[in-house]
Amino acid sequence: MVHGRLAELVGLGALTSLVPREVLDESIAAHGRREQRVRKLPAHLVVYLLIALCLFPDDDYEEVAEKLTGALSLLPGSHWQAPSRGAVTQARQRLGADAVREVFTQMARSPATSATAGAWLGRWRVMAIDGFVLDLPDTDSNLAEFGKTGAGDPTVFPQARVVAVSECASHAIIAADVAGCWAGEQTMAFSLYQHLTAEMLLTADRGFYSFDGWAQARCSGAQLLWRVQAGLHPHKLADLPDGSWLAVITRPNLRASRRNRLREAARTGADLGEDAFVVRVVDYTVANRRGEETRLITTILDPEQADAEELARCYHERWEAETGFDQIKTHLRGPGRILRSRTAELAYQEIWAHLLTHWTACTLICAAATGAGVDPDRIKFLGTVRIIRRPVIDRAAFSP
Repeated sequence: MVHGRLAELVGLGALTSLVPREVLDESIAAHGRREQRVRKLPAHLVVYLLIALCLFPDDDYEEVAEKLTGALSLLPGSHWQAPSRGAVTQARQRLGADAVREVFTQMARSPATSATAGAWLGRWRVMAIDGFVLDLPDTDSNLAEFGKTGAGDPTVFPQARVVAVSECASHAIIAADVAGCWAGEQTMAFSLYQHLTAEMLLTADRGFYSFDGWAQARCSGAQLLWRVQAGLHPHKLADLPDGSWLAVITRPNLRASRRNRLREAARTGADLGEDAFVVRVVDYTVANRRGEETRLITTILDPEQADAEELARCYHERWEAETGFDQIKTHLRGPGRILRSRTAELAYQEIWAHLLTHWTACTLICAAATGAGVDPDRIKFLGTVRIIRRPVIDRAAFSP
């Protein structure tokens, strides 16, 4: 039933309806990429072609273009011919990466609704921030821009690092940043906190915690639930009935006298300014990981809004983000495959196209699952991609 509903959605051309022509035109114009003369591959069509290239990673440019445009040749009076590989490459170069990034930024929203199973903790939409890398062709351009970890090793490719905020239930990425492989995830994350909203609860692994990062994310109004390193020792203020405890964290390298004043101010409820925060600490042991101790800190201070057990369970849902990343790396691109693009500019473009394609698939899955009253995890991503590949791209993509 659920897969039947999904096939119906895709058959109705939902893929291109999720990325409407007007958004493409606005994004293309905003970055000065509108064509100056009539071309076989206008800029908006190149975006749809990029989505198709992501859906058919084993096919070359000509084959994908043929799939994408074959329906047009059946129209009365049509003399459409699929573009050559060279024409596709030139069209991609004219479009550039920024316009595709703009399309993703405009389109990427959390698809889960209030009825989506597993999407919420209380009134908060559960989100996660994490990162992954993508292998690129070993060219001078990619190496100069992105770098690689095994210099001189022919089996190691240049890699782009992607850090993303995704919705745990749907796996849909709603914000991302792309950089070279030596970029730090913690640093890249700063650019993403502005995309958080007050309805969200952002989970993060211990590699993302820093005092400044916590402060930046907290300014968004979102609630936070982050694992912290063993070396962080919050100053205890009070025990809570569910086994968690209130504490104060202070900016590193403060003078001892300043730190002590802030701790006392926290104890009395006084304003702490920008050098300290009151947090709630949840400590627990993961039984199936050899008794591994886990420490979480959160901005949700009231156990009645979410008790310690609920928070621990919610934190482990953040691994859903890695499932979404695996969908891009394994099911879209294919296991062990590198991206197509041999120049840095086109590599950025291709990565944003993959993020856009993944978002459309996740949105379709979430809509079908929500309509059927089941968890989106019940619908297999690879099966969805196979369904999408059947009609490829709706004819609406090519309307003049």
